[in-house]
Amino acid sequence: QVQLVESGGGLVQAGGSLRLSCAASGRTFSSYVMGWFRQAPGKEREFVASVSWNGGSTSYADSVKGRFTISRDIVKKTVYLQMNSLKPEDTAVYYCAAKNTKYGLGPADFGSWGQGTQVTVSS
Repeated sequence: QVQLVESGGGLVQAGGSLRLSCAASGRTFSSYVMGWFRQAPGKEREFVASVSWNGGSTSYADSVKGRFTISRDIVKKTVYLQMNSLKPEDTAVYYCAAKNTKYGLGPADFGSWGQGTQVTVSS
């Protein structure tokens, strides 16, 4: 099992930037895929971005392409989500997640989750 701890959330004005971090620990996870999800009040949890731990290939939701960048630091065992040009609709609790299966980027495909960090974008 992988333990995940997010940090970096907060309140920012529209157009601003935030960087979220996700520190991973536990069993070795060189074959894992790390993901960021978000959940706004009254809405379902949705995929934001993912990165493969071994190789670094990335995927993004259409709503964040060109604004968000996911990356990982293998030495620090940390995954980052750089969020630029933030919009009020980006307001949500952001979760870091991990999976060791090849296919699927839905919430049900990820077996390990962090506790979440709140991101609030004011207009």
